[in-house]
Amino acid sequence: MSESPAGRLRAARTTLGLSLSQLADLTGGTYSKSRIGNYEQGIRRMAPAAAQALAKALGNVSAQYLLFGDDAKEMLTAEERRLLDAYRNSDAAGRRWLIECAERAVWSPKA
Repeated sequence: MSESPAGRLRAARTTLGLSLSQLADLTGGTYSKSRIGNYEQGIRRMAPAAAQALAKALGNVSAQYLLFGDDAKEMLTAEERRLLDAYRNSDAAGRRWLIECAERAVWSPKA
């Protein structure tokens, strides 16, 4: 994975097959194609708010990962992203249910 925030942002975007324009659209117009391009080229430094917005738009990385490259926060697979999206789009009861299902899926009784 790329060492700089610029490289991590570009890698996260290209992994999803998004153009700069598409990513800009996913931010609701908050960040322009030009500004995102400047982040990717290292011309501008991402502020935490920008990293948060871009991570949310991308959906496959965290703001922490974009800024700092936390190895524990590698990019999400498509399936992991689907699960995270389902959790984020659920109400409180749905979130509790998803967590319960996940915990049951990894729990294995001793024979």
